[in-house]
Parts: sequence; structure tokens; C-alpha cells
Amino acid sequence: MDNYLFVLLQYLVPKRFISELIGFFAKSQNQYIKTFFIRNFHEAYNVNMKEALHEDLAFYPSFNSFFTRPLKPELRPIDKNIQSIISPADGVVSQIGDIKSGKIIQAKGVHFNLLSFLGNDKEYFEKFKEGVFCTIYLSPKDYHRVHMPIDGKLNHMVYIPGKLFSVNKITSKNVKNLYSINERLICFFDTVRGPMSVVLVGAMIVSGITVKWEKDNFFKKGKMQKFIYPAIGKDSVFLKKGDEVGRFMLGSTVVICFGKNKVNWLNKIADNSVVKMGQCVGRF
Repeated sequence: MDNYLFVLLQYLVPKRFISELIGFFAKSQNQYIKTFFIRNFHEAYNVNMKEALHEDLAFYPSFNSFFTRPLKPELRPIDKNIQSIISPADGVVSQIGDIKSGKIIQAKGVHFNLLSFLGNDKEYFEKFKEGVFCTIYLSPKDYHRVHMPIDGKLNHMVYIPGKLFSVNKITSKNVKNLYSINERLICFFDTVRGPMSVVLVGAMIVSGITVKWEKDNFFKKGKMQKFIYPAIGKDSVFLKKGDEVGRFMLGSTVVICFGKNKVNWLNKIADNSVVKMGQCVGRF
């Protein structure tokens, strides 16, 4: 399909309705519905079930449970170097590098605005505006749990409703400020390397974003919300490197940001690098 036509259709189709419809079937535990979706998806994307903790397709009660399946832990070892930053997910590095004057590379020759991406949080914008970033695209066949790149304590979290454009290469090159206008869940952490943001970006047919420390339906769709977490106490959230942050119900993108001079990405990690959760992608 012509790229222009593909992007035009993205503007015209009812993206949220389609996503919610897919989400309805993805959550269904009806034997016929879930079997139909799981088997067809498995065949279409050649999903490697030998990596899954439960290899039998019949084990999963719904498509969502299959899609967010856990992997055999020994297949994703966490880099043990205390100065390493690990990949938070399986996927492809779509872009990686420096944040310059509050602009992040979206695709070659295309940038998106950091301030709006962070929900107009001026405090964190100042901390990250000359920092570094890494954007990882999770394809449909990938492992869809997002993990901590480094030890950190959750400071606060912001849910921002937005558009649901696809986040593939075509839309990244042609939709201005794509990541700043799509739905996203922004997690701000305090780490030994200063503040870090882990942003889970929604997209068309992503039927849900969840985080480990809250119930699946903790935020209200269509309404911007901020969640503040205490430094200590039962409601505080501290995660070690490699701990699960959240999950995507169907594929999307995760973006991590650090401040200036806090992290050095490995030279071998570049645009289009294939990464696995747990592998070292940077050091400090």
C-alpha cells in the first residue's frame, strides 16, 4: 500500500473503536473465540513458543494471557554489572541517542516534542531536555512485558489519553509528533543516576496498558490522570533492575529517558539493533 494512503487511512479510521473491539475479543475466555485468535496469531507471526514458560497454546485462558505470556527466565538473563543499563523489552531500537533542546528523534529528519511527550511536566522536562533517550519498538510477535532498566523508586505516574496511531516505521516518518500525541503511560523513577522516565506508548489495536503495582483498570480511559507514590510505606514502589514494570495488550513502543551525562549507550546499540530484555545497552 502506498505510504501516503496508509497514513491517510490512519486519520480516517475509527482507531479507538477498532482498538476497543479487538480488546473485547482479546479478553474473552470463550473457548472458540480465544482458540481462533491464538491459533491464527501464532501462525501469522510465527511466534516462538519454545521460549514461553507454557508452550502449549491450549494453556492460555484468553488471547491477552497468551499475548503477555511469561518466558522461561533463563532465556532472558539480567546483566549483573551494577553499572549497566539493560533493555527494558524485546524489540528493535527504532532510535537512540541524545535529546537536543527538548527534541527527540522520531525518525530520520523527524522529531517529537519532549515537553508535550511528558505531559507538559516542566520539572522533568528541564531534567531531560539535554539528556539521552532510547526508543524500542515491540512487534506483535515479541515478548510484551516491560522491565526496569536499572533499580529505581517510582516517584509518580501520568496517564495521558491521546490518539492511537500505529507506531511502525511508516507512521513514524509521516505523522508529526507521533509519540507526543498518542496515548501513553509515563512512569517517573528516582535512580542512582538521577531521574529516569519509562514511557509506555499506546497504538492502534493496543487494547490495554497495565503496570505491575496497580489493578488492570486503575486509570480511566479518556481522562488525564496523575498518580503520586510516597517515598516510604506500603504504597511506595521500588523495583530492581529486571523487575516487571508493565505489559502491552498488543504491540507498541517503550521510550526511556535519562538526564545529561548520566548514561552512555553502548556503541554497538544503534538504530535498528535487535535487543532482548535483560541485555546491557548502556553503562554509567
